[in-house]
Amino acid sequence: MERRTGRILVVSQHYWPENFRITDICKGFLEDGITADVLCGLPNYPQGEWFDGYSYRGPRREVHEGVDIFRSGEIARRGNTSLRIFLNYVSFPLFALFHLPRLHGREYDAVLCYNTSPVLMMIPAIVYAKLHRVPLTTYVLDLWPENLYSVLPVKNRALRAVAQGVSHWLYRRSDKLIALSDAMAEKLRAAAPKREIAVIPQYCEELYLQDAPDAELDARLGGGFRVLFAGNISPAQDLGLLVECAKRLSAEGRHGIRFVVVGDGMSRAALEAEIDAAGVRGYFQFEGMHPVTDIPAYHTAADALFAALAKSDDLGLTVPAKITSYMAAGKPCLVAVDGEAARVVERAECGLACGAGDADALYQNLLRLAAMAPDERRAMGARGRAYFCEHFRRSKLLDKLEDFILTQ
Repeated sequence: MERRTGRILVVSQHYWPENFRITDICKGFLEDGITADVLCGLPNYPQGEWFDGYSYRGPRREVHEGVDIFRSGEIARRGNTSLRIFLNYVSFPLFALFHLPRLHGREYDAVLCYNTSPVLMMIPAIVYAKLHRVPLTTYVLDLWPENLYSVLPVKNRALRAVAQGVSHWLYRRSDKLIALSDAMAEKLRAAAPKREIAVIPQYCEELYLQDAPDAELDARLGGGFRVLFAGNISPAQDLGLLVECAKRLSAEGRHGIRFVVVGDGMSRAALEAEIDAAGVRGYFQFEGMHPVTDIPAYHTAADALFAALAKSDDLGLTVPAKITSYMAAGKPCLVAVDGEAARVVERAECGLACGAGDADALYQNLLRLAAMAPDERRAMGARGRAYFCEHFRRSKLLDKLEDFILTQ
């Protein structure tokens, strides 16, 4: 394939060493001949504490895998309280504006805003693009204001109206928008009717396709039917459903099923408190944060991979990258989700799905998976991996992303 050329400024509050896919996207840009610079914040997600080697003072300039990184200040999410999350949300776009002059003299063919929460992180991208007359593409990972309500319980109608007005105004400032699904694209067309919109799902890194047996990890995790969750422990993930399942397992005297949790986040302490209050600690094993390169070994050691999303108008619109990585791993999926994610699991026939928040159906699906013959579960996993290779491969989706951003 002919190598592309061009230079892209990426604006994203989160970047390496935080575990966000934008790091791999920028690596892919460079592999394809596109230069990428990144304006981002200081790493403190998800725990809310500065990563080792970082503080508010910096470092403010780094190079990682050939990508020039310019870091602005931000207020850490320390404690992950509603106030600290709010301050984190508003601090990055404000401080990043004062770091735009550091990019003086660099010429870009396009600006890409990798727009997780909050939508406010679009502000420095919009300002730079308008001042330098460079087209702006916004990759909408979290649709606002809907996603806001899954993290902060905003009930006031006036505040909701303000959040919607600000969000839609910002979307309309972008020249192009990328949605993760057709359903999300419809929402964005309503918010920004005159903007060009493409549907490009999230891919997951190729490393998830590898089987990585690890005898030491296997021994540490112990026996039984292992159900693995890997990712950010947040209110949106609804891991309380696993506690409900553990309570029912305990009540019925079933002890051959165990839940392995790999990751950290704002809801971990609350989840562990709920587990202890229910007296089901023996069903859980917390492994803490691990680099993404360790996750294939955990996938390989698991018998099933779990994902759940809280009921939300936004969260049912897309297929989370977590589920695509589970499919790539070639293990059966056990999911409690609505919308696009449930339809993909059912279409691929790679696991058992029930609606978001449905503890009864999830429990029955858990028992069904645990009772299946190993060959039947292996066949489920193989179907998921095949579906991933057809629809979610990195090379295909990265090509679409580059073409959309750089085509004038």
